[in-house]
Amino acid sequence: MDKKSVTTLTLKQINKHTVYQYIYRQRETSKFQIVQDLNMGLSTVSQNLTTLEKEGLIERNGYFASTGGRKAQIIRIVPDLRIAIGIGILKNMFHLVAVDLYGEAVARETIPLAYEDTPEYYDTFAGEVLHFIEKNEYPTEKISGISIATQGIISPDGSSVTYGAIMGNTRMQLSDFASRLPFPCHLVHDSKAAADLELWNHPKLDSALVFLLNRNLGGAVITNHSVHQGFSMHSGSLEHICVEPDGPVCYCGNRGCLETFCSANALELRSGLSVKEFFLKLRDPDSSGEHLQNIWQDYLRHLAFAIRNLNLLIDCPVILSGYLAPYFLPEDLDRLLGLINEHTPFPLAKDSLLTGTHGQYTPAIGAALFYVKNFLDT
Repeated sequence: MDKKSVTTLTLKQINKHTVYQYIYRQRETSKFQIVQDLNMGLSTVSQNLTTLEKEGLIERNGYFASTGGRKAQIIRIVPDLRIAIGIGILKNMFHLVAVDLYGEAVARETIPLAYEDTPEYYDTFAGEVLHFIEKNEYPTEKISGISIATQGIISPDGSSVTYGAIMGNTRMQLSDFASRLPFPCHLVHDSKAAADLELWNHPKLDSALVFLLNRNLGGAVITNHSVHQGFSMHSGSLEHICVEPDGPVCYCGNRGCLETFCSANALELRSGLSVKEFFLKLRDPDSSGEHLQNIWQDYLRHLAFAIRNLNLLIDCPVILSGYLAPYFLPEDLDRLLGLINEHTPFPLAKDSLLTGTHGQYTPAIGAALFYVKNFLDT
């Protein structure tokens, strides 16, 4: 193939990608809007739309309201052309989600299954994943990949867990999952996956501190619009910041880690209630005694202490994400912000304290975005 042919082919691919990305961003558009906004010729746009439609990437569905002339056809991408499966593994269960090309979780499920590093566990795990795909009637060719978020530090090459004290999954191998599933597989730290989801939901964020308020606490640092990993892949492990040197013993062996005060497990341990029961009683004026109020205020105080100190190091917005985030009411955020700013020379602005909305499914959805982004970038 001569240089001219290669150049022509490359230009066609670029134009096709440009048109698709434009439609994706607009969500709904028309042919003439594409021509106008991309400054492309009508014939070029028409050819690319025909190609994209033949490949199943876009669809024409309905018409825009008339502005006096012929009604313009509505053009949109096919959001479920590809489905990414995201999984969040915990000690006694795992969360499953199916995510479309807009990053929306279109199906979700929680499977009770205690983690064990045994063939039986991986066999059962794979069977449940395949059943989830079958139950939701996703053809094999529609699945772009399976991305697994787990508690534990992931090796730089993404092949294994190098530190997994919570689940006892140190040396967990990606191959144990991939060998049982007929799809591409990916392994990621659950906190990093949560940060990826927050980046997806806040595309203008350049930097942020992410607190993953799950059963076990986690965290991530976002810089230059990407998740900072660090040399040993443990950047953002804010759960092990010491907030009280003589505090409770953490699973890492040290005392007074933020984990022992601000994880969902710590909240349940102190209150003797499940998270759901705790917040139901906390919000009920008839059943919320001083004891529960004190526990919650102590939780906010320790969280504020960590945020205040970390924000001095990294001047950026703070995102509360994960399981506990949806339980925060506006008055909780106001109280937390007041505690953060009580003893700092550099107050955090109200609009710089954000909360996630996906709760316990946050790591699973964030993990799935790995394959969503891979598809959109090709």
